[in-house]
Amino acid sequence: MRTGIPERSVWMGPDQRSELDRDIWSRRYVPAKLGIGGRISGARIRYRGGHTREYAKKSYEIQLDSGLVLHWNAESDDPSMIRNALSFHFMEQIGVPSPRTRPVWLSVSGRPDGVYLEIEAVNSRFFSMRGIRYRSLLYAANDSANFELKDPESRRRKRSLADGYEFVEGDGGTLVRLSDFIGGLHRLKDSRLQEAIEERLDLDLYFKWLAGAVLTGNYDGFEQNYALYEDEASGRYGILPWDYEGSWGRNCFGKPCSADLVRIQGYNGLTRRVFQFPEWRRRYAEELERIMETEFTEERIGPVAGGMLERIAAAVKLDPARAATLKAFGGEKAFILAYIGKRRRFVKAELRRWLGSGASLPRRQLAGGSSD
Repeated sequence: MRTGIPERSVWMGPDQRSELDRDIWSRRYVPAKLGIGGRISGARIRYRGGHTREYAKKSYEIQLDSGLVLHWNAESDDPSMIRNALSFHFMEQIGVPSPRTRPVWLSVSGRPDGVYLEIEAVNSRFFSMRGIRYRSLLYAANDSANFELKDPESRRRKRSLADGYEFVEGDGGTLVRLSDFIGGLHRLKDSRLQEAIEERLDLDLYFKWLAGAVLTGNYDGFEQNYALYEDEASGRYGILPWDYEGSWGRNCFGKPCSADLVRIQGYNGLTRRVFQFPEWRRRYAEELERIMETEFTEERIGPVAGGMLERIAAAVKLDPARAATLKAFGGEKAFILAYIGKRRRFVKAELRRWLGSGASLPRRQLAGGSSD
């Protein structure tokens, strides 16, 4: 089949497939074989994602015997199929290390599953390839990873301040240190708070990441769908993007949303405490303005988005699972560029209002959905 994109072939027996389907929420892998470019490798595979696990076209995580981990996202709710890829490209351009991506055509046990986005996993290999030495790694798996004292749903005090995080790598003190950091955000005040944040948070990276999430409109990305790591040398926390399907003018279910949905300060307890200090508000505002002048423009994003869409256009037409969104696919470049123009105008106006008022941030108003 001439799809114009790289092909991936997975083989697993009927018993393995039945085991996956028996519990679509299971985190257990089943054995499989992966074919790439004529080479066959041993592997383990499982389903991944949030609400999309209940869709007919599943997303997968596959771990090769070599240790390489890949994510294959069906991107079922995104009519463009490029929002994750475009977001990670944009984040990389503004200075935030981000997963590499490529579109692939996936076949499972001889049956074509269609177009997927192959996403590099954020793990030890990710950091090694970028020369980043780290002490620990956590995934913000749900919206309890909000740097607050209370659970976002029950509004009761969390059992652990590390609730919401999935431990990936580290030592026995990893979650203790995170809990101490979050506790300090709410216990310390004034200069002691500022010193604690400076000591434990890579502010330059945090402001870049925050600006990227704000500009792309990733509503869910402030309290979940990020990776948190401790830099080995400095001991500071760094933060990286993880899932950005809900972005560029559509939510995580693919529905259009307003360009003013996400406020310019984002949403979480850490940001709220950081922005108590005027000099840090100014630094963040300067970062936002710099990115809007250099990277977040129709001229910069347009060719990238257009190239991504053009690359997968032939394959999308061959994928039966994309039939319902095929008409929308053709208009997605214009949709994304229109969002950028509206978002730029909103952010510029809000920046003037925010810096002029000097007001502190309110707590997040509960709204929206959760992402993949």
